[in-house]
Amino acid sequence: MTKRTDVDSNFKDASENIEPVDAGDAPSGFFSFRHQIKNSLGAVGDRLKKTLPVEQLAQTVSQWFGVSEAQVAEILETVRAELPTTEAILIGKPQAGKSSIVRGLTGVSAEVVGQGFRPHTQHTQRYAYPTNDLPLLIFTDTVGLGDVNQATQPIIQELTDELQIDRRRARVLILTVKITDFAIDSLKQIAQQLRQAHPEVPCLLAVTCLHEVYPPGTENHPDYPPTFEAINRAFTAIQQAFTGLCDRAVLLDFTLEEDGYTPVFYGIEALRDGLTELLPEAESRTIHQLLDEEASKKLGDLYRDAGRRYILPFSVMAATIAAVPLPFATMPVLTAMQGSMVVLLGQLYGQTLSPAQAGGIVSAIAGGFAAQAIARELIKFVPGFGSVIAASWAAAYTWALGEATCVYFGDVIGGKKPDPKRIQQVMKESFASAKERFRNIK
Repeated sequence: MTKRTDVDSNFKDASENIEPVDAGDAPSGFFSFRHQIKNSLGAVGDRLKKTLPVEQLAQTVSQWFGVSEAQVAEILETVRAELPTTEAILIGKPQAGKSSIVRGLTGVSAEVVGQGFRPHTQHTQRYAYPTNDLPLLIFTDTVGLGDVNQATQPIIQELTDELQIDRRRARVLILTVKITDFAIDSLKQIAQQLRQAHPEVPCLLAVTCLHEVYPPGTENHPDYPPTFEAINRAFTAIQQAFTGLCDRAVLLDFTLEEDGYTPVFYGIEALRDGLTELLPEAESRTIHQLLDEEASKKLGDLYRDAGRRYILPFSVMAATIAAVPLPFATMPVLTAMQGSMVVLLGQLYGQTLSPAQAGGIVSAIAGGFAAQAIARELIKFVPGFGSVIAASWAAAYTWALGEATCVYFGDVIGGKKPDPKRIQQVMKESFASAKERFRNIK
């Protein structure tokens, strides 16, 4: 565990070493913000220089990156209403794999998932990923199901009331059943009443803990899907028990690394495909982006700190926002959203920041990249493909900013003044690799 420190003093000391300064005194990459914007805008081309008042534009754009806290709150409220958010209502007994599904869909550790759930109603808990302010995934978990002393009717009533609230977000029921559990009457009763009351909400049946019925001597997962007779027999029986109640069924075995099974998230692609078939287009696309196989491999290989798992959803959000085909309209929104990401990353490193402090860190870390962002926005003037390029670029830029922010906070909690050259190098390298990763994002 890292030691929690007072961000007010650390922020002041650390940011003094990396804030943008005047061009005459700045090291390479840390010219004054407005000077960088003018250079970037002017470098776009002679035609642009003739048609746009670069000096006035640079001044205006500089103001956009100074979003007030009141504006941040207003912007985030608007963004939250437009995000392609999916709420997954998890129904199953304890130890049936509900938290494991959350781990598989978010990539965060079991400890973080356990700490993330908060009481929602008497019989449910809720966890929003990556943050409550800007959620892409919301998990509602039933509590007490399977307890012989727990009546199911109150749980059904709470879930029915929950589904009646129009939050204008996609919803899906996920029923989790251990492959060895055939005492499923209470779960079946809940599913029947929920589907009867809300037939418009799709339902996915997830049969879990497959390794518990592997043949003796089986040391690892077989190729997916498994063909063991015991699994096929049990899976068929469970599907028959829920006939007419579920739209799709998948086999899963999400274990911990110390369990020794590879892959840890066995069947994650089937879960992804099952969900995306049941969800609207925008939410399906978001699920695919969050579970991109190549990105997940790189995350597992490159990032040891669990906090960096939160950079990916913010990058996806940045691409969604940046795809708006109106030049400059998205810049204040992106700034506010990226500030929210910095606040979250700060919390993971034991730092408590206000939106204003987060904005100061963004400006300090971004350096020349902020000026490049303005020039990139001008691509939106090009008909047809400009917004797609801007979306990919915004995702890569947000990813690189998150990486650099982790380096920044790592230095702060270590008692060191952040090194601007090292942070800029990390951002440059991260941006280059992220551009390739997000090249097809839309």
